[in-house]
Amino acid sequence: MARSALVHYLFTFLLSLSFISNSYASSPTGTATFLFGGCTQQRFAPGSAYESNLDSLLTSLLNSATYSSYNNFTVESSSPQDVIYGLYQCRGDLSMPDCATCVARAVTRAGELCSKTCGGAVQLEGCYVKYDNDSFLGVEDKTVVMKKCGPSDGDEAGPMGQRDAVLANLASEGGLYRVGGSGEVQGSAQCIGDLSAGECQDCLSEAIGRLKSECGMAVYGDMFLAKCYARYSTGRAGQHVYPQPHEGKSTDEGSKTFAIIVGLLAGVALLIIFVAFIRKVFEPNGK
Repeated sequence: MARSALVHYLFTFLLSLSFISNSYASSPTGTATFLFGGCTQQRFAPGSAYESNLDSLLTSLLNSATYSSYNNFTVESSSPQDVIYGLYQCRGDLSMPDCATCVARAVTRAGELCSKTCGGAVQLEGCYVKYDNDSFLGVEDKTVVMKKCGPSDGDEAGPMGQRDAVLANLASEGGLYRVGGSGEVQGSAQCIGDLSAGECQDCLSEAIGRLKSECGMAVYGDMFLAKCYARYSTGRAGQHVYPQPHEGKSTDEGSKTFAIIVGLLAGVALLIIFVAFIRKVFEPNGK
């Protein structure tokens, strides 16, 4: 290997490590926070056609997330039991780089939670990923998958009145992603992109109705249905933080671990290139 080639390889390798590290570090705080996840009971055999199709599906999700905030895919197969369906969706305010980063983390978490199961779903703060061998694309589903209500405020004339105004505004707006605020109350709502406008409205009406009736005068509330969600938070909620699941590391711990791995990879690469360079220098006749 010539010296110029060694230098070029070193530069390219370190540049790629720098890009990966910077992309990881610059992702918006909180988008990777785990909200909920679930897996199907049915499992697939290692090395099976289904596993190959799942790998193909997840690769398609990751690639698509670099240029689109929502997409769905179906991987066909000669055997009906090996067909797999999947989708991802990012929160409506995320940029494409942040969307891609979030989807990559959701896919990784799904692999950890649902190893060898035919279906899995993971909702992070910034994005959602789901796959299954039973088609769910284009099907409205108002099953409650997560509900969180904060402590009661008790001031119905204050923030709770503002909350009701915010939720009413979210219900009346159009579009898959909706945000609004009034006074110290902020709210947001979103549908999965495979729903029609009418199905989205129906789903959000259900989520908002449940949020008001089941969370009462709570200072914050989250109502996630299978195909949509509605959320609100008042100024009295403080920092609305979701706990990390016991099987995962915190975001800070993950960032430290990632930085250590990048540093070790760079060190090993430098050592290998240095040894190759020294061998080249001391070869007889400079060969």
